[in-house]
Amino acid sequence: MAQVEWFDDLTIGMRFKSPEVQVTEADIKRFAAEFDPQPMHLDHEAAKQTLFNGLAASGWHTAAIAMNLAIQARPFGPHPLIGAGVDGLRWTIPVRPNDRLHLVGEVMSLTPSKSKPQGIALVKWTMFNQNGEEVYTFTPIAIIPRRV
Repeated sequence: MAQVEWFDDLTIGMRFKSPEVQVTEADIKRFAAEFDPQPMHLDHEAAKQTLFNGLAASGWHTAAIAMNLAIQARPFGPHPLIGAGVDGLRWTIPVRPNDRLHLVGEVMSLTPSKSKPQGIALVKWTMFNQNGEEVYTFTPIAIIPRRV
């Protein structure tokens, strides 16, 4: 794949893949204790009584992991990931202790600005676990600099 540095280097259908990360039980509980302190994220026995039927990562923890993996994939080269919003955010199955996750992105849409040296890219990101099951999707509305 060609090196991406600017909006102008992107093409529809271009794909990106992140490295893999393992989510531990300690990670799940630490995040939940600070940001989403609900039983299904903190306690095995209590979690069994929820629709998750066992300990599961907070959806916001899953989203934070996806953001980190997207940054590691470097879809816009040296430029930071800056967005105007997110479309299509979906949690499809729970992330469990010891899941290994990776992210795949595909450029869906490219719209150059008519008045600014930038463009808008829609990259659909899908996070998969070690079994190839989709666990999370989101499509940020990314603002990327153009060559000037």
